[in-house]
Amino acid sequence: MVRLTALLVRNPALTHEEFLDHWLNHHGPLIASTPGLAQHIRRYEQHVHVPEEWTGGREFDGMTVQWMDSVDSLLAFTMDPAYTEVLEPDEAHLLDREKLVWMMSEITATPIPGDLPAPAAVDRGADRG
Repeated sequence: MVRLTALLVRNPALTHEEFLDHWLNHHGPLIASTPGLAQHIRRYEQHVHVPEEWTGGREFDGMTVQWMDSVDSLLAFTMDPAYTEVLEPDEAHLLDREKLVWMMSEITATPIPGDLPAPAAVDRGADRG
């Protein structure tokens, strides 16, 4: 299992509120409802930046975490025609791609008493229709 974590900066044409509305109510559901895209992702998380008074400023507007079986799954996701036809134009509207920061990582965990289940036990697509 691998995870793609991306720190998102909105398109400067959008306010932070417009970004959040589109990202949460259109972009995420777009991925989930497009079979060519959803088939490659086991879990998709959207993390909204906490209020800036808690962080001393806002560099990023949000963070997304995509759980996939392998790096090959990520490549298949980006090579699917639905990515180019559906998702890429939406990303261009939503994001400042030059400021996008991302990292691909393998999932490992050190168990801590009372911690959440190990990554292998996390939602493996049971929610998907």
